[in-house]
Order: sequence, then C-alpha cells, then structure tokens
Amino acid sequence: MSNLLPQQVTIVEVGPRDGLQNEAAQVDVSDKLELINLLADAGLKVIEATSFVSPKWVPQMADAQQLMLKLQQREDVQYPVLTPNLKGFELALASGAKEVAIFGAASETFSQKNINCSIDESLERFLPVVESAKQANIKVRGYVSCVLGCPYEGDVLPETVAEVSEKLFQMGCYEISLGDTIGKGNPKSAQQLINAVSQRIPMNNLAVHFHDTYGQALANILACLQMGISTIDASVSGLGGCPYAKGASGNVATEDVIYMLNGMDIYTGVDLQKLITAGKFINERLNKITGSKVSLALS
Repeated sequence: MSNLLPQQVTIVEVGPRDGLQNEAAQVDVSDKLELINLLADAGLKVIEATSFVSPKWVPQMADAQQLMLKLQQREDVQYPVLTPNLKGFELALASGAKEVAIFGAASETFSQKNINCSIDESLERFLPVVESAKQANIKVRGYVSCVLGCPYEGDVLPETVAEVSEKLFQMGCYEISLGDTIGKGNPKSAQQLINAVSQRIPMNNLAVHFHDTYGQALANILACLQMGISTIDASVSGLGGCPYAKGASGNVATEDVIYMLNGMDIYTGVDLQKLITAGKFINERLNKITGSKVSLALS
C-alpha cells in the first residue's frame, strides 16, 4: 500500500443518471438540463447525463433522447450515458452522445436478477456495443457492480471482481468503475479489492463508486486514494437510494467528497459553493432534504 496520495482527483458526477433513476417523482427534462449545467458551472468535467434503457424498466430515463438532443455540450466537459445494449447505443449515438458506459456485475445472482442473464452472457451482449463504439470513435467506460458484496450472495471475492474487470478492460473499456452497490465495504476490504484488480488493470484505468448505506463511503474512498486511485464517482447531494436496502442512503455525496479532498489539498477543480447550489436546486425539485452532511452543515 502506498500512502502517497494523488495531487489531483477526477470526480465523475453520476447524480443526473444514477442519482435520479430511482426517484419515483418524474423530473422534468428542463430541470435535468438545468442540474447538468449547474454541475458543469461548479467545475465538474465528467457528468453522467442519462441512461438509454427501456422506459418500461426505468421510467425516469424515458426522456434520454430528448435530453441529449437539447443538452448544449461544453467542449471541456464529458457527458457519458449508460447504454446496456446495441439498441441503446444506437439511440445514444443518434442523440449526440460522445461517450457511453456499460454495466456488468461481479455476482451471478445479481446479474440474473438485474439483467436476466449470467455474467458471461452479459459480457457477450456488450461486445457489439464496444465494437460499434470503436467504429464511431466513442469511448466506453465499464462498470462492475457488487464488488464488495451482493444483496443475494453476500460477500464477493476480489478475484471474481478482478476477472470481470479484466474482461471489460480487454474488450476495450478505457476505465473500469468498481461499484460497492450495497455499500457494505470497509477500508480493509476496499484495499484488498484494489490490490486484486490493480494486478490485472493499471491503477490509472480504475475508478471507485461507493454507496454510503453503512456510512463507510468516505473512509473507503480515502483507503483507495492511499492505494493510488485518482478517479471517484459521486452523486450531488447523495442522490440515488440503494434499491436493495430499505431506507438506505445511496451514492456518496459529491459535496462531502470535495470537502474532504479540499481539506487534504487534493485538487479537483470543483467549486464547493456552486456544487451546493446545484444540490439545493435538485432537492427543491424533488422536495427532499439533502443527503450531503457538508450541505447541511454549511446551510
């Protein structure tokens, strides 16, 4: 383990997609666009905009095409979108997407229940997406869920995660985001995970995605920074409850991550006050209280 912390960290803001997808109240496309613009104003350079999934499964993302066509993409900001299959990819491409993401799991049961197929079958489904992306000169990011535990199987072996991650990387994903879907990880298990995966994939091509279900997310992020990770997924105001744990908080709040990194003199390029403003905006629309401890403390 290296205690040399990175001087700079890239934040991948997942609020507009991962954060909003489980919200029951439909958010108007104009409000989603305003949220994305406020996040860009705050200095975030990677903002996951939406998901090209079946509206039957994720009604909140039914406006994906409309959103991407109306979004005024800034030169210096990436707006990746989730595309689970070739149909989704083709719609995303037609709507002006320049980067996409695909979603695998490290748990067989989760894969079956989530996307109705085995891990290997899910990876096979992604091949045409990655091939088409290469032809269109579009970057592909890979997600692996359940990296530190599964709602059905319990613990997941780091070696299993490393295998799935390596397959996605070899397929052509430029970055693999390791997701603690149910938030069960702790700093020790997080470091064991990074240790296993980084033996197969360069550290620079890895990102971490922690849920704060058990209040471990910031501790886990710090533990991964100490291992050499320098890309962190986070969701403004902690949007995105974990659908597998009743009443659980979801993604780690971007504000809380930025506050911690600022205090450690790690550069992110993100303006905390403007980020808090973005969080307030979307919470007013959702009629919710912020999930960010820092926003609460500073309000």
